Amino acid sequence: MAATPPLAENQSQDRPQVLVLKPPPLFKIFSDSDAFSEKFHLLKAWESPLPLDQFLTTHARSVRAMLCSANGPRITGDIIRLLPSITLVLTTSAGLNHIDITECRRRGISIADAGDVYSEDVADMAVGLLIDVLRKVSASDRYVRQGLWPIKGEYPLGSKLGGKRIGIVGLGRIGFEVAKRLEAFGCSILYNSRKRKDFVSYPFYTSLCELAANSDILIICCGLTEQTQHMIDREVLLALGKEGVIINIGRGAIIDETELVQCLVQGEIGGAGLDVFENEPNVPREFFELDNVVLSPHRAIFTPESFQALSDILIGNLEAFFSDKPLLSPVMDE
Repeated sequence: MAATPPLAENQSQDRPQVLVLKPPPLFKIFSDSDAFSEKFHLLKAWESPLPLDQFLTTHARSVRAMLCSANGPRITGDIIRLLPSITLVLTTSAGLNHIDITECRRRGISIADAGDVYSEDVADMAVGLLIDVLRKVSASDRYVRQGLWPIKGEYPLGSKLGGKRIGIVGLGRIGFEVAKRLEAFGCSILYNSRKRKDFVSYPFYTSLCELAANSDILIICCGLTEQTQHMIDREVLLALGKEGVIINIGRGAIIDETELVQCLVQGEIGGAGLDVFENEPNVPREFFELDNVVLSPHRAIFTPESFQALSDILIGNLEAFFSDKPLLSPVMDE
Protein backbone atom coordinates (compact mmCIF):
# COMPACT_ATOMS: atom_id res chain seq x y z
CA MET A 1 0.00 0.00 0.00
CA ALA A 2 1.46 3.33 -1.04
CA ALA A 3 2.33 5.79 1.69
CA THR A 4 0.11 8.85 1.96
CA PRO A 5 2.03 12.06 1.18
CA PRO A 6 2.36 14.47 4.08
CA LEU A 7 -0.50 16.97 4.40
CA ALA A 8 1.83 19.91 3.80
CA GLU A 9 2.93 18.41 0.47
CA ASN A 10 -0.69 17.86 -0.63
CA GLN A 11 -1.54 21.41 0.33
CA SER A 12 1.42 22.85 -1.60
CA GLN A 13 0.29 20.96 -4.70
CA ASP A 14 -3.22 22.40 -4.39
CA ARG A 15 -2.08 26.03 -4.06
CA PRO A 16 -1.20 28.17 -7.11
CA GLN A 17 2.52 28.63 -7.62
CA VAL A 18 4.10 32.09 -7.32
CA LEU A 19 7.75 32.64 -8.17
CA VAL A 20 9.76 34.91 -5.85
CA LEU A 21 13.41 35.58 -6.75
CA LYS A 22 14.30 37.49 -3.57
CA PRO A 23 12.20 38.15 -0.45
CA PRO A 24 10.71 41.66 -0.60
CA PRO A 25 10.92 43.89 2.50
CA LEU A 26 7.28 43.01 3.18
CA PHE A 27 8.31 39.44 4.06
CA LYS A 28 10.63 40.79 6.75
CA ILE A 29 7.82 42.78 8.35
CA PHE A 30 5.01 40.26 7.97
CA SER A 31 6.02 36.62 7.88
CA ASP A 32 5.29 35.28 4.41
CA SER A 33 4.10 32.02 5.96
CA ASP A 34 1.25 33.81 7.72
CA ALA A 35 -0.46 35.27 4.66
CA PHE A 36 1.02 34.27 1.33
CA SER A 37 1.97 30.68 2.12
CA GLU A 38 -1.53 29.88 3.30
CA LYS A 39 -2.92 30.76 -0.13
CA PHE A 40 -0.02 30.24 -2.55
CA HIS A 41 2.91 27.89 -3.00
CA LEU A 42 5.90 30.23 -3.07
CA LEU A 43 8.82 29.10 -5.19
CA LYS A 44 11.68 30.73 -3.30
CA ALA A 45 14.59 31.05 -5.67
CA TRP A 46 16.88 32.48 -2.97
CA GLU A 47 16.61 29.25 -0.95
CA SER A 48 17.57 26.99 -3.84
CA PRO A 49 21.15 25.67 -4.22
CA LEU A 50 20.66 25.86 -8.01
CA PRO A 51 21.94 28.81 -10.04
CA LEU A 52 19.06 31.13 -10.88
CA ASP A 53 18.82 30.18 -14.55
CA GLN A 54 18.65 26.46 -13.68
CA PHE A 55 16.03 27.13 -11.00
CA LEU A 56 13.92 29.08 -13.49
CA THR A 57 14.31 26.42 -16.16
CA THR A 58 13.19 23.76 -13.68
CA HIS A 59 9.91 25.59 -13.02
CA ALA A 60 9.54 27.25 -16.43
CA ARG A 61 6.45 25.36 -17.58
CA SER A 62 4.48 25.64 -14.35
CA VAL A 63 5.02 29.24 -13.25
CA ARG A 64 2.32 31.71 -14.34
CA ALA A 65 2.91 34.48 -11.78
CA MET A 66 5.94 36.21 -10.31
CA LEU A 67 6.19 38.47 -7.26
CA CYS A 68 9.06 40.97 -7.28
CA SER A 69 10.21 44.20 -5.64
CA ALA A 70 12.42 47.18 -6.37
CA ASN A 71 15.16 45.79 -4.12
CA GLY A 72 16.02 43.30 -6.85
CA PRO A 73 16.97 41.38 -8.76
CA ARG A 74 15.82 43.25 -11.86
CA ILE A 75 13.25 41.40 -13.95
CA THR A 76 15.14 41.49 -17.22
CA GLY A 77 14.21 40.26 -20.65
CA ASP A 78 16.58 37.33 -20.13
CA ILE A 79 14.71 36.23 -17.00
CA ILE A 80 11.32 36.66 -18.66
CA ARG A 81 12.40 34.61 -21.68
CA LEU A 82 13.27 31.70 -19.38
CA LEU A 83 9.64 31.63 -18.22
CA PRO A 84 7.44 30.79 -21.22
CA SER A 85 4.30 30.25 -19.13
CA ILE A 86 4.42 33.45 -17.10
CA THR A 87 1.51 35.85 -17.65
CA LEU A 88 1.68 38.09 -14.54
CA VAL A 89 4.47 40.13 -12.97
CA LEU A 90 3.31 41.56 -9.65
CA THR A 91 5.53 44.12 -7.94
CA THR A 92 5.45 45.38 -4.36
CA SER A 93 6.52 48.85 -5.51
CA ALA A 94 4.87 51.84 -7.15
CA GLY A 95 7.86 52.31 -9.49
CA LEU A 96 8.53 49.94 -12.38
CA ASN A 97 12.16 50.68 -13.28
CA HIS A 98 13.20 47.19 -12.11
CA ILE A 99 10.98 45.48 -14.71
CA ASP A 100 11.61 45.17 -18.45
CA ILE A 101 8.23 46.59 -19.40
CA THR A 102 8.94 46.39 -23.13
CA GLU A 103 9.50 42.64 -22.98
CA CYS A 104 6.40 42.17 -20.84
CA ARG A 105 4.31 44.10 -23.37
CA ARG A 106 5.79 42.10 -26.24
CA ARG A 107 4.87 38.86 -24.51
CA GLY A 108 1.43 40.02 -23.40
CA ILE A 109 2.38 39.67 -19.74
CA SER A 110 0.19 41.64 -17.34
CA ILE A 111 1.84 43.88 -14.74
CA ALA A 112 0.26 44.89 -11.45
CA ASP A 113 1.78 47.23 -8.86
CA ALA A 114 1.12 48.42 -5.32
CA GLY A 115 -1.70 50.70 -6.41
CA ASP A 116 -2.48 53.53 -4.02
CA VAL A 117 -1.22 51.86 -0.86
CA TYR A 118 1.88 54.05 -0.49
CA SER A 119 0.53 57.35 -1.75
CA GLU A 120 -0.56 58.91 1.53
CA ASP A 121 2.51 57.82 3.49
CA VAL A 122 4.91 59.06 0.81
CA ALA A 123 3.04 62.36 0.56
CA ASP A 124 3.28 62.75 4.34
CA MET A 125 7.03 62.20 4.13
CA ALA A 126 7.38 64.78 1.35
CA VAL A 127 5.60 67.39 3.44
CA GLY A 128 7.58 66.39 6.54
CA LEU A 129 10.90 66.77 4.72
CA LEU A 130 9.79 70.14 3.36
CA ILE A 131 8.75 71.51 6.76
CA ASP A 132 11.99 70.20 8.26
CA VAL A 133 14.10 72.00 5.64
CA LEU A 134 12.14 75.26 5.78
CA ARG A 135 11.81 75.46 9.58
CA LYS A 136 15.25 73.90 10.26
CA VAL A 137 13.79 71.27 12.58
CA SER A 138 16.62 68.71 12.41
CA ALA A 139 19.33 71.36 12.30
CA SER A 140 17.98 73.22 15.33
CA ASP A 141 17.56 69.91 17.15
CA ARG A 142 21.29 69.27 16.65
CA TYR A 143 22.02 72.84 17.81
CA VAL A 144 20.21 72.23 21.10
CA ARG A 145 21.63 68.74 21.67
CA GLN A 146 25.19 69.98 21.10
CA GLY A 147 24.73 72.57 23.86
CA LEU A 148 25.19 75.49 21.45
CA TRP A 149 22.06 77.45 22.43
CA PRO A 150 23.48 79.01 25.66
CA ILE A 151 26.85 79.57 23.95
CA LYS A 152 25.91 80.94 20.54
CA GLY A 153 22.44 82.30 21.32
CA GLU A 154 19.37 82.25 19.12
CA TYR A 155 19.29 79.92 16.13
CA PRO A 156 18.78 81.46 12.62
CA LEU A 157 15.21 81.94 11.45
CA GLY A 158 13.41 79.36 9.36
CA SER A 159 10.97 80.09 6.55
CA LYS A 160 7.17 79.93 6.45
CA LEU A 161 5.51 77.22 4.35
CA GLY A 162 2.24 79.02 3.68
CA GLY A 163 2.18 81.02 0.46
CA LYS A 164 5.03 79.11 -1.19
CA ARG A 165 4.80 78.17 -4.87
CA ILE A 166 5.17 74.38 -5.10
CA GLY A 167 6.28 72.82 -8.37
CA ILE A 168 5.34 69.13 -8.43
CA VAL A 169 7.22 66.96 -10.91
CA GLY A 170 4.91 64.03 -11.65
CA LEU A 171 1.26 64.65 -10.73
CA GLY A 172 0.33 61.00 -10.37
CA ARG A 173 -1.17 59.29 -7.34
CA ILE A 174 1.57 60.45 -4.97
CA GLY A 175 1.98 63.89 -6.52
CA PHE A 176 -1.74 64.57 -6.20
CA GLU A 177 -1.70 63.60 -2.50
CA VAL A 178 1.24 65.99 -1.99
CA ALA A 179 -0.68 68.75 -3.75
CA LYS A 180 -3.76 68.25 -1.56
CA ARG A 181 -1.72 68.49 1.62
CA LEU A 182 0.17 71.60 0.57
CA GLU A 183 -2.97 73.37 -0.63
CA ALA A 184 -4.20 73.03 2.95
CA PHE A 185 -1.10 75.00 4.06
CA GLY A 186 -2.04 77.82 1.68
CA CYS A 187 0.52 76.97 -1.00
CA SER A 188 0.09 77.48 -4.74
CA ILE A 189 0.49 74.34 -6.84
CA LEU A 190 2.16 74.14 -10.26
CA TYR A 191 3.13 70.93 -12.03
CA ASN A 192 4.96 69.12 -14.79
CA SER A 193 3.84 65.68 -15.93
CA ARG A 194 3.92 63.49 -19.02
CA LYS A 195 0.55 64.93 -19.97
CA ARG A 196 -1.83 67.61 -18.72
CA LYS A 197 -4.26 66.40 -16.05
CA ASP A 198 -7.84 67.32 -16.89
CA PHE A 199 -9.07 66.87 -13.31
CA VAL A 200 -7.02 69.75 -11.84
CA SER A 201 -6.79 73.48 -12.54
CA TYR A 202 -3.16 73.86 -11.44
CA PRO A 203 -0.90 75.59 -13.99
CA PHE A 204 0.81 73.01 -16.22
CA TYR A 205 4.39 73.43 -17.45
CA THR A 206 5.91 71.39 -20.25
CA SER A 207 9.37 72.79 -19.43
CA LEU A 208 11.04 71.76 -16.19
CA CYS A 209 13.21 74.88 -16.27
CA GLU A 210 10.15 77.10 -16.51
CA LEU A 211 8.47 75.18 -13.70
CA ALA A 212 11.57 75.60 -11.53
CA ALA A 213 11.90 79.29 -12.34
CA ASN A 214 8.30 79.90 -11.25
CA SER A 215 8.51 77.76 -8.08
CA ASP A 216 9.93 78.26 -4.61
CA ILE A 217 10.06 74.50 -4.08
CA LEU A 218 10.34 71.51 -6.42
CA ILE A 219 8.99 68.16 -5.21
CA ILE A 220 10.00 65.12 -7.25
CA CYS A 221 7.17 62.56 -7.35
CA CYS A 222 7.67 60.81 -10.69
CA GLY A 223 9.07 57.39 -11.44
CA LEU A 224 12.52 56.59 -12.77
CA THR A 225 12.70 55.77 -16.49
CA GLU A 226 15.22 56.30 -19.24
CA GLN A 227 13.47 59.59 -19.93
CA THR A 228 13.49 60.84 -16.34
CA GLN A 229 17.02 59.82 -15.35
CA HIS A 230 19.00 62.98 -14.51
CA MET A 231 16.24 65.18 -15.88
CA ILE A 232 16.73 67.43 -12.84
CA ASP A 233 20.08 68.73 -14.04
CA ARG A 234 22.18 71.80 -13.32
CA GLU A 235 20.04 73.99 -15.57
CA VAL A 236 16.88 73.10 -13.67
CA LEU A 237 18.59 73.55 -10.29
CA LEU A 238 19.93 76.99 -11.23
CA ALA A 239 16.46 77.97 -12.47
CA LEU A 240 15.12 77.06 -9.02
CA GLY A 241 17.49 79.64 -7.57
CA LYS A 242 19.41 80.44 -4.41
CA GLU A 243 16.34 80.42 -2.16
CA GLY A 244 14.80 77.37 -3.80
CA VAL A 245 14.34 74.00 -2.08
CA ILE A 246 14.14 70.58 -3.72
CA ILE A 247 12.45 67.53 -2.18
CA ASN A 248 12.91 64.05 -3.65
CA ILE A 249 10.66 61.15 -2.70
CA GLY A 250 10.77 59.59 -6.21
CA ARG A 251 14.05 57.93 -7.14
CA GLY A 252 17.55 59.23 -6.53
CA ALA A 253 18.75 59.08 -10.14
CA ILE A 254 16.00 61.46 -11.32
CA ILE A 255 18.31 64.20 -10.00
CA ASP A 256 21.88 64.52 -11.23
CA GLU A 257 23.30 64.01 -7.75
CA THR A 258 26.76 65.35 -8.59
CA GLU A 259 25.24 68.63 -9.75
CA LEU A 260 22.94 68.75 -6.73
CA VAL A 261 25.90 68.40 -4.37
CA GLN A 262 27.76 71.18 -6.17
CA CYS A 263 24.77 73.53 -6.17
CA LEU A 264 24.17 72.99 -2.45
CA VAL A 265 27.82 73.36 -1.46
CA GLN A 266 28.17 76.53 -3.53
CA GLY A 267 24.89 78.01 -2.23
CA GLU A 268 23.27 77.98 -5.66
CA ILE A 269 20.05 76.52 -4.22
CA GLY A 270 18.62 76.98 -0.75
CA GLY A 271 18.19 73.45 0.56
CA ALA A 272 17.09 69.86 -0.02
CA GLY A 273 15.08 67.10 1.63
CA LEU A 274 16.07 63.69 0.28
CA ASP A 275 14.58 60.27 0.96
CA VAL A 276 16.26 58.68 -2.07
CA PHE A 277 19.77 58.70 -3.52
CA GLU A 278 21.47 57.71 -6.75
CA ASN A 279 23.70 54.94 -5.34
CA GLU A 280 21.88 53.71 -2.25
CA PRO A 281 22.87 53.06 0.46
CA ASN A 282 25.91 55.21 -0.35
CA VAL A 283 25.18 58.89 0.22
CA PRO A 284 27.52 61.76 -0.77
CA ARG A 285 29.39 62.78 2.37
CA GLU A 286 29.11 66.45 1.41
CA PHE A 287 25.46 66.29 2.46
CA PHE A 288 26.46 65.44 6.04
CA GLU A 289 28.02 68.85 6.63
CA LEU A 290 25.07 70.89 5.34
CA ASP A 291 22.45 72.08 7.80
CA ASN A 292 20.09 72.98 4.95
CA VAL A 293 19.89 69.32 3.84
CA VAL A 294 17.62 66.75 5.53
CA LEU A 295 18.34 63.08 4.82
CA SER A 296 16.20 59.95 5.19
CA PRO A 297 17.24 56.36 4.31
CA HIS A 298 14.55 55.64 1.69
CA ARG A 299 11.81 55.09 4.28
CA ALA A 300 8.89 57.08 2.88
CA ILE A 301 6.73 54.00 2.30
CA PHE A 302 7.70 52.16 5.45
CA THR A 303 4.83 52.22 7.95
CA PRO A 304 3.00 49.26 9.49
CA GLU A 305 -0.20 50.55 7.92
CA SER A 306 1.24 50.67 4.41
CA PHE A 307 2.70 47.18 4.71
CA GLN A 308 -0.63 45.75 5.84
CA ALA A 309 -2.37 47.45 2.93
CA LEU A 310 0.35 46.18 0.59
CA SER A 311 -0.08 42.61 1.80
CA ASP A 312 -3.83 42.88 1.21
CA ILE A 313 -3.54 44.22 -2.34
CA LEU A 314 -0.85 41.72 -3.37
CA ILE A 315 -2.91 38.80 -2.14
CA GLY A 316 -6.01 40.32 -3.75
CA ASN A 317 -4.23 40.66 -7.10
CA LEU A 318 -2.99 37.06 -6.99
CA GLU A 319 -6.41 35.72 -6.01
CA ALA A 320 -8.01 37.68 -8.85
CA PHE A 321 -5.39 36.46 -11.34
CA PHE A 322 -5.76 32.78 -10.46
CA SER A 323 -9.57 33.14 -10.53
CA ASP A 324 -9.51 34.79 -13.98
CA LYS A 325 -10.92 38.01 -12.55
CA PRO A 326 -9.73 41.61 -13.23
CA LEU A 327 -6.58 42.63 -11.37
CA LEU A 328 -7.01 45.13 -8.52
CA SER A 329 -4.13 47.40 -9.54
CA PRO A 330 -3.14 46.75 -13.15
CA VAL A 331 -0.48 48.92 -14.76
CA MET A 332 -2.09 50.43 -17.82
CA ASP A 333 -0.41 51.52 -21.00
CA GLU A 334 0.05 55.28 -21.02
